[in-house]
Amino acid sequence: MKIYGCYGKKMQHLCSASCQNIKQLTKSIFFLGACFCRFILRSANPLWVQIFYFISLSFFGFGVLKALKPRTSFTPTTLDLFFTSVSATTVSSMATVEMEVFSNTQLIVMTILMFIGGEVFTSMIGIHFIRSKFKTELDKIASSHSRLSTPNQPIIVDQIELEIVTKSSPDNSKPEEFHESYLGSTDKNLRYLSMKYLFFVILSYLVVIHVIGVIGVSLYLVVIPSAKEVLKNKGLKMFTFSVFTIVSTFASCGFVPTNENMVVFSNNSGLLLMLIPQILLGNTLYPSSLKFIIWVLGKFYKKKECKYLLKNTEEVGYKHLLARQHTMFLVATVIGIVVVQVVLFCSMDWNSEALVGLNRYQKFIGILFQCVNSRHTGETIVDLSIISPAILVLFAVMMYLPPYTSFLPVKDNAHNSESGGRKKRKGKIIENLILSQLSYLTIFIILVCITERKKLKDDPLNFNVLNIVLEVISAYGNVGFTTGYSCKRQLHAEANCEDKWFGFVGKWSNEGKIILIIVMFFGRLKKFNMDGGKAWLLL
Repeated sequence: MKIYGCYGKKMQHLCSASCQNIKQLTKSIFFLGACFCRFILRSANPLWVQIFYFISLSFFGFGVLKALKPRTSFTPTTLDLFFTSVSATTVSSMATVEMEVFSNTQLIVMTILMFIGGEVFTSMIGIHFIRSKFKTELDKIASSHSRLSTPNQPIIVDQIELEIVTKSSPDNSKPEEFHESYLGSTDKNLRYLSMKYLFFVILSYLVVIHVIGVIGVSLYLVVIPSAKEVLKNKGLKMFTFSVFTIVSTFASCGFVPTNENMVVFSNNSGLLLMLIPQILLGNTLYPSSLKFIIWVLGKFYKKKECKYLLKNTEEVGYKHLLARQHTMFLVATVIGIVVVQVVLFCSMDWNSEALVGLNRYQKFIGILFQCVNSRHTGETIVDLSIISPAILVLFAVMMYLPPYTSFLPVKDNAHNSESGGRKKRKGKIIENLILSQLSYLTIFIILVCITERKKLKDDPLNFNVLNIVLEVISAYGNVGFTTGYSCKRQLHAEANCEDKWFGFVGKWSNEGKIILIIVMFFGRLKKFNMDGGKAWLLL
């Protein structure tokens, strides 16, 4: 018995030691993996990092959506599920299946994809890695100070939050050299601390606006019976709807859990008014809002960091932190563009069939909501297929414009220096091969017309060039506006045709859908090619 007891203790000790070794090995592997990922993210080209990020995120979302069961008996195809995942990840809201097909769990997955695919979130992660890279540079400065220290003049480098404080012996120190070194280090430290502070400001901005939005929409659904009844009839959970809609709206995606998007809430003006600030604060007015928040915080807290952020927008390296003059002009431009759209929409479609059943107040709020959404969000309260072609062309132009478009004369030194730096890095051959945004859009439209040429001939009222152009530009702008598909417009009526609440792309061939997937990725990364086509001269 003693032998068996001794043997058992030895085995237990060996098992414990093996488990401990495996645990240490696992920790080492994860640590090395994390270090490798951080090295890649710091040293790799930002374009390739974001390409990898969005593609891998799309495949991950597709896998999860594929594993989960839909709410209805209808099962989307593999391509449609991947298309939906890409659309949510790139915040495009292009749809090939009806939204009410997805279960509550699938809606939650799409919410996560939209949140981590949104521009504010990805830019926040970007500033974190810029800060980490700068931290490495400061660490090198600190280590160089340590190596330069001598026995006669010891230099002690203390790092508390990377604030480098140099202490030297008062007897042997050289005041001028010490003063220059200390000022240089202080300036770099202030830049690092300002970037760190900016990260937490963006994070707080993100959280607070989402929390306020979710609480506001939830309270509205509780108080207003007509809005609550819509969700009850469709079998949608109120909290899921609130979170999904706010995340989608702030991220400028445009997905809504209902098949009809916001058409079913066209008479709920209060809900539309709640969503308009979310649209603006998450997209076109984000730089101005961020600048204002930093200015306000600088009056009470972290004054040095806020002052540095307000005056050194170029050094910070955060493209959404614009110069003061630019942010003011941006606000004026956004308001001006919305006013022009509202005036034209009211003059052309005030008595349109799309607005039937709404009173004057509801019409005005609905038109305002629609025009604000044309700048990259894509939620809609009308059927776009029955509004004036002139308004469709106007929306196409609005969707094409970048979110921070300013028509007022601004000399953006940061942008000029950045583009100049890119030109130095690029070779002449590559620079000459890069086309303009309109050139790529033209190529994509031609390719779609080729893949859908049979339907363009057999079903010209649905498959016309204007609808295809609108769909491609909508995918490029990551907006989600669509004219849809109507069986009533078929010249040769199909017996089994049934109207569905999904985008026009839902009726395209698989080849056409794949092209639009590429367009969505291209549109999400278009900020890396805003200076393309410079080699072409039109004389």
